[in-house]
Formats: sequence, C-alpha cells, structure tokens
Amino acid sequence: MAKCIMVQGTMSGVGKSLLVTALCRIFRQDGLRVAPFKSQNMALNSYVTADGLELGRAQVAQAEAAGLPCDVRMNPVLLKPSSDTGSQLIVLGEVRGDYPAKEYFRMKRSLIPEILRAYESLAAENDVIVIEGAGSPAEINLREDDIVNMGFAELVNAPVLLAGDIDRGGVFAQLYGTMALLRPEERARVVGTVINKFRGDVSLLTPGLKQLEELTGVPVLGVVPWVRAHVDEEDSLAPLLEREDTERPIDVAVVRIPHIANFTDVTPLEQHPALGLRFVDRPEKLGSPDLLILPGTKNTMYDTAWLWRRGFAEKIKALAAAGTPILGVCGGYQMLGRALHDPEGIEQKGSVDGFGLLPCETVFVQEKCRQRTNACCTAGPLAGAEIRGYEIHMGRTERLGGEPFCLTEDGEEEGTVEGCVFGTYLHGLFDSGELTEKLAAFLAARKGIELADIKLETRAAWQDRQYDLLADAVRNNLDMAAVYRAMEEYAK
Repeated sequence: MAKCIMVQGTMSGVGKSLLVTALCRIFRQDGLRVAPFKSQNMALNSYVTADGLELGRAQVAQAEAAGLPCDVRMNPVLLKPSSDTGSQLIVLGEVRGDYPAKEYFRMKRSLIPEILRAYESLAAENDVIVIEGAGSPAEINLREDDIVNMGFAELVNAPVLLAGDIDRGGVFAQLYGTMALLRPEERARVVGTVINKFRGDVSLLTPGLKQLEELTGVPVLGVVPWVRAHVDEEDSLAPLLEREDTERPIDVAVVRIPHIANFTDVTPLEQHPALGLRFVDRPEKLGSPDLLILPGTKNTMYDTAWLWRRGFAEKIKALAAAGTPILGVCGGYQMLGRALHDPEGIEQKGSVDGFGLLPCETVFVQEKCRQRTNACCTAGPLAGAEIRGYEIHMGRTERLGGEPFCLTEDGEEEGTVEGCVFGTYLHGLFDSGELTEKLAAFLAARKGIELADIKLETRAAWQDRQYDLLADAVRNNLDMAAVYRAMEEYAK
C-alpha cells in the first residue's frame, strides 16, 4: 500500500488544495507514482471524466500535477450546493439525489465503505497518496461523524500537516486555536504546521514561529510564500471580486451569480494579453464592457430570478440592444433563452422568464447530462475554432431559431447564436486556445485595435508550467525531508 500525507487547514480557503497540488507535482518530480485524494468535497466547480463521471475540479488539477488522468476515486463524495441548506450528492461520479444538510449529516457515515474502497484501490496502484481535508478539523460540532479530516486520517493512519493562511491575518491564533481544540490523539497526529501565502521578510516571523512551536508542541515545517501561479480554484470562495484587470485594452465582464459554477471556464482568457477579466456582482458595476459573460450555475431558475430582481436583466438586455457581444455558458446559456420550465421540480417547480436574447427554451429533466464533447465552432466571427469541452447539466434546451454555436464531432448542432449573442453548453470551451484567439481578434476588430500575431499555448501546456512554478515555491520553503520521514514513520 502507498504511503500517505494529509493536508488539513485552519479553515476553508487557506490553500490546502494548492499545497496538495504542489506536493503531487513534487513527488512526481521525485520519481514516485502519486495520486491525490479528497474523501468529501463541497464545490460547484466540477469536471467530467473520460467515462462520463463527475468529480471536483480541484482533484482534476491535482491529478494533472501528478501526471494522471482524473479518476472519481480521487474524490468519491462530491456535494454541489443547490441552496443555502441543501446539496446534490454525487458518489463515485454518479448522482445519488438531493439532500438537506441535516439529512446528509445523518447518513454520511454510511458512505465510509465506498470511500475506503476508493482510497485503497488508489493506494494499491501508487507509491504516495496526498490527502486533502476540508474546512477545519476544529469544527467540533461535526467531529463525531467526520469523514474528511481527522476522522479519515484515523481510518487510513495518515500523518497531518496543518496549514494556516497568513494573508488573512491572525495565522498564529488560527494554528494555535485549531491545535487547542483537537483531541490529544488528534494533536499527536499533526507532524507539523505550515504558514501559507506569506508576503514579506520571513525573518520577521522568527520570534512568532518559535513561540508557536512551544505552544503547539509541533514544528513549523514551512513558510510558503504567496505564489503567482494560476491553478484552478476549488469553489466560489475564491476571491473572484478581487480579479479586475483594467490595464488591458479589451474589457471582459463576468456576472458573479449566487450559485456560480465552473467559473474556471473563463480563466484561460487571462492568458491573452489583450483581454482584461473582471467579475461583477452589482448591475451598476457592469458599465460598458466589450464582452459580457454569463457563467454556469448550479441553480439556473433561482439565479435567473435573482438577476431579474437585482436589475441585472435589464442591463444585460440593454447591452445586447446596443450590440455588445454576450456569451452564456451552460446555465448562462439557459438564461439567455425565452423561458425556463421545471415541471418536475428538479430545481424549483414552475417556470421563469429568460432574457429573450436567444430563440430557445429550456426544460429541466431528471437525467443529468455528463459527457465529453469535441466540436468545431460555427458561430460567425468565431467559426473554425476547435473546442474540446465537456457538458454537465440537467436542462434540455431546444433551439427555435437562429444558428448553432458549434457542430460536434458526431455531426450534432450544439448551442444557439442570434446576432452577437452566443450560447453553449460546453464547459472548457477556451482550453485549446483557439476560441480565445478568435474571440480576441473579433473584439479587437470591433474596437479598432490591432493585435500582434499571438499564438496561445493550450491550457494543458500553460497549466503544466504553473504546476512546476507552484512546486518549486513549496519545495524551496517546506521541509520535505520531514515530510518524507513522517510518511515513513506512519507506514510502519
């Protein structure tokens, strides 16, 4: 069986996923077969495997860093929040149903046999498993039925690195407070702490590091600097609203809807030096962008109604009337149609008016579409771009006019186009770089901007360089010898 190391955190968003990604790349660089694992993930960013199964996007990135194809065994339980109190439950890539939080917490321990089988089969095929926790192990109200932090560490006898985020402030209190709330046997499992996302002179931390070690009884194994490596974010806790590039000549605005999902679709646009990307959460901030993008969502019905209530819909319709290009992806595509119907109550029973910018209507059905889709874009100025994408949606959309967005390799028409309004179900549409190049050229021509001849590398090649950058920063600032020793000790 493989050796293992687990990364837990003082809270969500401290960089656990990034540290796991870095460790996967480091172990791979060291010549080991390594795989990531997260027993339970709550995220709206997901991906479809080659065999049509679904897992969290963070584990996809970690698998890429490890040099492996993504595999649902790496994330056996995925929760996709559909409201403030409920989530869709996906087990080993398949939908099990929708559960209120209280009901899921009553039944989640019953998933342990499936989780362990997934872990053990991965461990039988690899030298190292890098395990990611979720939230914080100090959530003492949830400890008795824990299957993702210390509860899982005990099941597989994993040593634990505890990470805190200094960029948020209060990192010493984060780490000490977490350790103080752990049970004695759990504290003994922590082999070291890691201070993450540091900016500045590390020597200024030295007095605090020594005192933290005295208080917790475990060494600080690393102070990892803030790394400007672009790695797909796990979920919408990512600081989307801080991402605003006003120095680039072409303004791309992305609407930040309440249940935003798979917003990683738009991150490849940042590779193009002419495209400035910003996320907008209020209609008054929309302004006059050169392109407006409506991203995917886990609850299209709710988010469409929300956009109407907040005054976004009128702004979006006014931009379309003025000739502003608008792109809707998945749920965003559904919103741009004439109406959305949910006769079976998949999201919320009834109908909601769409924005009427595309001649199509959507009906929600029980069966979830999960598939890889390769296509060639046929939409006017974007025509000819090859797309290697994937679909994850409950709705079925009928095109009632206009033109298709693309033609799949099976000869099927996909998506809808009307004028400068484009809609498609294809996530990952910008990953090849070809659609990004076509889009940038189209938008630049509209503004009278001449672009240099730019050939973008594929997302895969670009992302690979990011993993090396991240791994270098972690290797140079984390005591990897101590990590290896801990894995060896716990494997005995």
